[in-house]
Amino acid sequence: MAFFAIFQKTFLLALLSWRTYQSEVLAEYLSLTPESLKVFTNSACQCLQLQWNVHGLPYHQELKMVFQMEISRIRPSNVIWVGNYSTTVKRDQVLHWSWESELPLECATHFVRIQSMVDDAKFPKLSIWSNWSSWEEVHVQDYPGPSTLLVFPKNKLVEEGSSITICYISGINHNNITCYLHNELIHGEQLDPKASAFKLNNVSFFKRSGTNFFCKVNQTDIQNGTTFFVSKVLEEPKNFSCETQDFETVRCTWYPGVDTGLDWNIQHSQSYTLFESFSGKKQSCKHKDSCDWKITEDSQEMYNFTLTTANNLRKRSVNIIFNLSHRVHPMAPHSVHFENRGATTVLMSWKVHVLGNYLTLQCQVELEGNGKVIQHRVDMKVNGEHLFGELVPDTQYVARVRCANAKHFWKWSEWTVENFTTPEAAPSEAPDIWRIVKSEKGSHIVSLFWKPLSKFHANGKILFYNVVVENLDKPSTSELYPIPASTRDANLTLDLCSYQIHITANNSVGTSPASVIVISGDSGKRTEEIEEEKINSREDGFFMSWKPLSGDVVGYVVDWCEHRQDLFCNLQWKKLGPNTTSTLISSDTFRHGVRYNFRIHGISTKNIAYLLENKTGYFQELAPLDNPQVNITNLTSRSFAMTWKDYATESQPGFIRGYHVYLKARNRQCHPGFEKEVLSDDLIRCKFDINDPRKKTFIMENLQPESSYEFFVTSYTGVGEGPNGTFTKVTTSDEPYHKLIRLILPMILFVSIIIVACYWKSEWVKEKCYPDIPDPYKSSILSLIKSKENPHLTIMNVKDCIPDAIEVINKPEGTKTQLLETRKPVRESPLIEPVYLYLKQEEKKPSHPGPCICFENLTYNQSASDSGSCGHVPVPPEDSPCQLGLLTSPDNLLKTLEKNYMNSLGEIPAEETSLNYVSQLASPMTGDKDSLPTIPPVPAHCSEYKMQMAVPSMPCLPSLNENSSHSSTTL
Repeated sequence: MAFFAIFQKTFLLALLSWRTYQSEVLAEYLSLTPESLKVFTNSACQCLQLQWNVHGLPYHQELKMVFQMEISRIRPSNVIWVGNYSTTVKRDQVLHWSWESELPLECATHFVRIQSMVDDAKFPKLSIWSNWSSWEEVHVQDYPGPSTLLVFPKNKLVEEGSSITICYISGINHNNITCYLHNELIHGEQLDPKASAFKLNNVSFFKRSGTNFFCKVNQTDIQNGTTFFVSKVLEEPKNFSCETQDFETVRCTWYPGVDTGLDWNIQHSQSYTLFESFSGKKQSCKHKDSCDWKITEDSQEMYNFTLTTANNLRKRSVNIIFNLSHRVHPMAPHSVHFENRGATTVLMSWKVHVLGNYLTLQCQVELEGNGKVIQHRVDMKVNGEHLFGELVPDTQYVARVRCANAKHFWKWSEWTVENFTTPEAAPSEAPDIWRIVKSEKGSHIVSLFWKPLSKFHANGKILFYNVVVENLDKPSTSELYPIPASTRDANLTLDLCSYQIHITANNSVGTSPASVIVISGDSGKRTEEIEEEKINSREDGFFMSWKPLSGDVVGYVVDWCEHRQDLFCNLQWKKLGPNTTSTLISSDTFRHGVRYNFRIHGISTKNIAYLLENKTGYFQELAPLDNPQVNITNLTSRSFAMTWKDYATESQPGFIRGYHVYLKARNRQCHPGFEKEVLSDDLIRCKFDINDPRKKTFIMENLQPESSYEFFVTSYTGVGEGPNGTFTKVTTSDEPYHKLIRLILPMILFVSIIIVACYWKSEWVKEKCYPDIPDPYKSSILSLIKSKENPHLTIMNVKDCIPDAIEVINKPEGTKTQLLETRKPVRESPLIEPVYLYLKQEEKKPSHPGPCICFENLTYNQSASDSGSCGHVPVPPEDSPCQLGLLTSPDNLLKTLEKNYMNSLGEIPAEETSLNYVSQLASPMTGDKDSLPTIPPVPAHCSEYKMQMAVPSMPCLPSLNENSSHSSTTL
């Protein structure tokens, strides 16, 4: 035991010494720097490929080491990438590593160096970095000359969504170089005075022929460029599956995804390879979505397939493992046959391809026909059959069959489809019939209608219909009318007896049951007596109800037709049970804007129909198609009437609810009763609503004479108004007296012009031929002569005119004596100075009345003019009271004056004096009324009058004495 203990201690000490020695030796070796570093370039992939080795490692010693690389660009201090590479190193082993550059290597100089470290768990204390190797400079492209421009990389292939860096080198100033991508200007980053780089991120697929990038020197022909290619991303195959149909071949299928192929042989479409791991076989696929694998005779059941797709940039793969007997997809059945076993039974048989005696199939059989699909399942190995029953005669059916593995279901086979038709049979149902009865001239016009039998009930092709008419009043009398199969109606003219009508349908096999309808003698009499009721529709049709028919009924019938129920309408009907008093009428034939009339009949137990109600309605009302044609009547100056009695309301696509009368507003105001409407263009129109569709007359009142009005009449339904139309213009007539005024005024104007012209002409002739003579009637002296008895009777106001003067001229000699007041005349004669004598009324009433004086213009009195003198006219007191007044007859006055005047001439000697009358025709004077004007008045135009003035008897001045006979006296 002691020896063993000593030996153990000695061995441990020796082992420890050896390990210490080995660690020192390894430490010496592992501190060495990697040697023989070489760098190669690959422009195709823009890669730097490094090669080196580590000397001084112990023989037969493998160590895990880590190598760290530094890569600089342009200059060593510009480190752009640092990375580690781990591997197991043997003595004198040559190591390789590759680095791909984003920037094309031609555009910049690169520098590479490397250091190492032991990364082995057996030597944890030796994990220290060695010294760096020396820098290795990599220069691919020499810098070009002053007139050279180079662009890199050439024909670069990248994947969609990745990045690419393009650069150019040139000896030309950067400011003179422009670059374009897809003909669009692009700006880059200057690397050094002779190189610039352009980084394109997330590039997208442009086209299979590549994407163009080029640069050019401004104002020169120097340019260069490159084309890079963007590939679609390679997708992993989808829906990878394998199966067999005959245990001889396995077919694998998949969805390949997008094609990554490019033009110019840059990249072909992705390839597909199928590898089976159990057998170790590999096979390239000829198709991009399927591949056939030949099954060998070694009866292999399990398969493990790997499908790999690859292009120039990447690879993708999928895997599947399966048992072949669980992936059986049988081929479609064949040799399908049908055997008729009556009109309603068929036997179907088929065969399948042999898959081995040990495999059982289940088959699915479907029968489609008459709107139904029937499915059955049948288990079989080689042959199968199935019996179909309860089929419809004379009906075409579609039969299908497919099969699958009964034990391990994988997929159904493809369908095998065959058609067959069952034989005909006699019709199984009576025709659905109805009728319209109209009474006319002692007879019944009966229109029969029937619906064709359905395919299910016809049981074959209907060849004809038989209509049998039986007179119930004469049971032995009947008539047969064969009707072609294409006809759906028949017209009969019957007398007023009761008839029973039978209708049957016939095919090649037999006759259908008969439909019976009875026409009584009083049919059609109540049609006009029942009032029509309007109904509204719903989205799914017309809902209507009615009162039940008294007594026993076997059912009700609702028939309908477009607008009018006559012999030519497309009559439709619906039969209902005896307990039904309401129904919804739905039909695919209902159209918008069409009016439908409905009639409800009750069917008695004797098959006699009785009309219960009439209804009418629209499935969907529309706006009127046209507007009324308006006629204007009773047009006056204040109103007019509009009528549209010929407007047909029943032909419109909706119930006419009324009419709208539109009138254009005058001064933005509307007539009473009209509603103002403001249109979109700020125009205003007036609307009057006539809510009674039977009223087709409207009277416009309270209008202005001889004014224009514009109106428009449209009808409306529950949906809206009729189409927009043009306004009609109506002009009211003028008032009657306005017409008369317009007729008379021009005549008056014309006559006035003629009168004025004639008057002007006569004045001109009178002025030229007959001078103007003063008018004594207009003398102001007359205002002085007032009657004491009647002071209110005057002719002129004395203050408004200048008195007239009378001159009494003494022929031999003498002076002019002015009794009351003497004025110097405007013009004095050198021989005779006239004295103005004024007639003045006395303040006091004289004791007796004296004669009155009358002056007469002798120019207009031929008798007085012939006398050759003028004098005082004495008037006897008894003739008349001394009053001022007008004579009633100018002729009597003339005669009286002439007589008195001639008498006075005999009393006054003509040789002694003469009396001259001077008319003072001047404007009224201001101041003293007794003073005379200093300027003699200007004579006015002469007037065409006979008598100027008549002065009745009044108190006169005293007669002249002898002493005053030689003077002029003013009276």
